[in-house]
Amino acid sequence: MKSIPLWIMLSLSMKCYAQVSIIQVNANQQLNHIPYSLYGSCIEDVNHEIYGGLYDQRLYGESFEEPAKDGVSSMWIPMGEGSFAPDSTQAYNGSKCQLIINKGGIYNQGLNHWGIAVQKGQALEGSIYLKGSQPATIALQSADGRTTYASTKTGPVTNAWKKCSFELKPNATDSNARFAIYTAGEGKLWLDQATLMAPKTARFKGLPIRKDIAVKMQEEGLRFLRYGGTMVNAPGYRWKKMVGPRDQRPPYKGHWYPYSSNGFGILEFLQFCEAAGFDAAFAINIEETAADARDLVEYLKGSANTTWGRKRIADGHPAPYKVKYIEIGNEEVLFDGDRADQYAHYIERFNELYDAIHSKDTSLQLVCSVWWRAESPNTEKLFNAIDGKAAFWDLHVGGDDPREGLKVDKDLTQMEALFKKWNPHTTMKCAIFEENGGLHNQQRALGHASILNAVRRHGEFVLTSCAANALQALHQNDNGWDQGQIFFTPASVWGVPPFYATKMAAANHLPIVCKSTTDTTLDVTATISEDGNTIVLHIVNAFNKPCEAQVMLNHYKARNATICQLSDAVYTEHTTTADKLKYTFPPASYTIIRYEN
Repeated sequence: MKSIPLWIMLSLSMKCYAQVSIIQVNANQQLNHIPYSLYGSCIEDVNHEIYGGLYDQRLYGESFEEPAKDGVSSMWIPMGEGSFAPDSTQAYNGSKCQLIINKGGIYNQGLNHWGIAVQKGQALEGSIYLKGSQPATIALQSADGRTTYASTKTGPVTNAWKKCSFELKPNATDSNARFAIYTAGEGKLWLDQATLMAPKTARFKGLPIRKDIAVKMQEEGLRFLRYGGTMVNAPGYRWKKMVGPRDQRPPYKGHWYPYSSNGFGILEFLQFCEAAGFDAAFAINIEETAADARDLVEYLKGSANTTWGRKRIADGHPAPYKVKYIEIGNEEVLFDGDRADQYAHYIERFNELYDAIHSKDTSLQLVCSVWWRAESPNTEKLFNAIDGKAAFWDLHVGGDDPREGLKVDKDLTQMEALFKKWNPHTTMKCAIFEENGGLHNQQRALGHASILNAVRRHGEFVLTSCAANALQALHQNDNGWDQGQIFFTPASVWGVPPFYATKMAAANHLPIVCKSTTDTTLDVTATISEDGNTIVLHIVNAFNKPCEAQVMLNHYKARNATICQLSDAVYTEHTTTADKLKYTFPPASYTIIRYEN
């Protein structure tokens, strides 16, 4: 997007400030419909959105795959007088396990050692695989190890791997506790696949999902959640490694974290979306085989009479999943430039996977993930090759500019025009699966609100607009992308300005766009209910000056108006009685005015 010279921005905003401008709304001129799925978010295991966040596993490095420090996997810390070593010959699952020799132990403090939150009287439950010649004690302790909040004995240990399940009920509250396992005698003890979670009744809908984070995502008003991103491009990212018992799934070299486990995968994502009420879309690696793609559909949709349907039932989900959208890859043909050979490879992989998936279920809608380059002749070739097969093209956009909607509107207009130029009868549409940037402040909230305005103008051409990232762990930003909408620590969860922008918009969703015009610098869209009784205005003032405007409602009689607003990162709401409303929109603000007649 071309930048606007500062003197023009100042003159426009000063003009708006100096005189009363007009916002005209014509309730009888209805333009298009907006899908209910518009309000989306994107989640992947970047910046610990999942491991250390949404996934309720309290331990980090549960499979002991990390490089050793002082003989101990680096997410664990040694304690006591014993000796320690990683063992690559005895692992229960994966490539390594942990060996403790003689009197000693190890402890874990969760994600990057930031502490495990425990509450007095609230049990935590877990399991660990053990084998060797001596038993162990499992405990919750203070960070310095001087105070034990809860402990239990493992019982006898043999030379064969055995799963040891336990429950620990702490006698105190501590947001910086640690999990320890230690021995008291001579001998060897091997450890692998450790898990610590809240009990099923304290997790979200009984799933391995952290309840407070899940509830906050619901509070945001999300309608759509996409599970995808660069994690999908890792060679080891394969769906069959994500099913079955979590402690038996093989770890793999992830893009964002090279020692990733598959404790949370497509299965857990779909179950979470189902329980939370979100429409779900997930991505698969483009190198999945046709046979595995067929098996995937059978797993998702098959009956008990099918091999993979029975596996789904055995995994605890008797009913078929209701998923509708599968993305093929992520940001393909991006990293090496506009190369014809990579487009050709994507066409080959997309068509093979499309045929495989649709041989099992023709209702599944596939999403093209190739990076959008409007001017490239390769883009037209790709379109022609997948037209009639791809239901959507994934468009990734920026998000930090408070007027980002201007560029998104231009891009969507161009994309829709090219689709119709290449095939006037095409049914292919757009899905914005990532709004990306490096901010999570008021400016980013304005960028998101302006993008939503742009998308409304394009109606049903756009399935959803997913702001990235859904979640972010406080002070754990080791992958860049400082753009979470919901932040969390081991003990707390809160929304930041982009969270409130989504919450405001979703809470005031109406399905029809009606015509609105303005002579101000404000970014305005107007929507109306099916019965014509309610009108909602979405107004973004992206400038650092207030703007006074008179709202003129044509062919509509208002009784009252409710105003909600995000300004200076603070959300406010009040009600006024007005037919013609004159209002001063604060600097750098997002305002929604909801009229009822």
